[in-house]
Amino acid sequence: MAAYLDWLRTQIDQGQGGQIVTFNPEMAMLARQDATFEALLEAADLRTPDGAGVVFALRLRGVPVARCPGIELAEAILESAAYRVLIVGGKPEITDAVQHHWQQRTPQLELKVQHGYVQDEAAVTALLQTWQPQVMLVGMGSPRQEQWIARHQALCPTAVWMGIGGSVDIWAGIKQRAPRWLRTIHCEWLYRLYQEPWRWRRMLVLPQFAWLVLWSRS
Repeated sequence: MAAYLDWLRTQIDQGQGGQIVTFNPEMAMLARQDATFEALLEAADLRTPDGAGVVFALRLRGVPVARCPGIELAEAILESAAYRVLIVGGKPEITDAVQHHWQQRTPQLELKVQHGYVQDEAAVTALLQTWQPQVMLVGMGSPRQEQWIARHQALCPTAVWMGIGGSVDIWAGIKQRAPRWLRTIHCEWLYRLYQEPWRWRRMLVLPQFAWLVLWSRS
């Protein structure tokens, strides 16, 4: 976590900006089927191991890493209160709840929140151009959030952009993260499936990913 935050600080201080992808097995499997999405992931400046499957795959290749959930990296950035942050994501009715959550948690944070059902692109474009956030957190789920970032990144070239999936729903209090003991044993995905049963089809890629990882080692 400290290394990722140092990287972000350096990128912002030097006016370079960049993009962070919090990488998981679902994204890996989608990239195998979608060359355009694969290119978006490859273009990122920093890829962090979000999913336990990614940590497993890297360790099999002699690269010992610790899992860094995207929500925890985003929270570390927000808690630092060191940057102007714009969050884009979630339904219109939860925007105020997300804003309130972070105003209570980190009062000195410069933060604006925009829902993810963006229909007035001109208004969002104007906000990006006039406010020039230093950090952009986009919670629309993959691949939509990566596609949205690719379309808008040029408006704030010195900002660091990062997809945060469903983190906004957790900050708004609509959903809960898995208990810590489940996170410790790398089963947070199971809790997400419990909360969102409709995700079962997406979860089918997890054993496929594991098989590909093991097969590539044989």
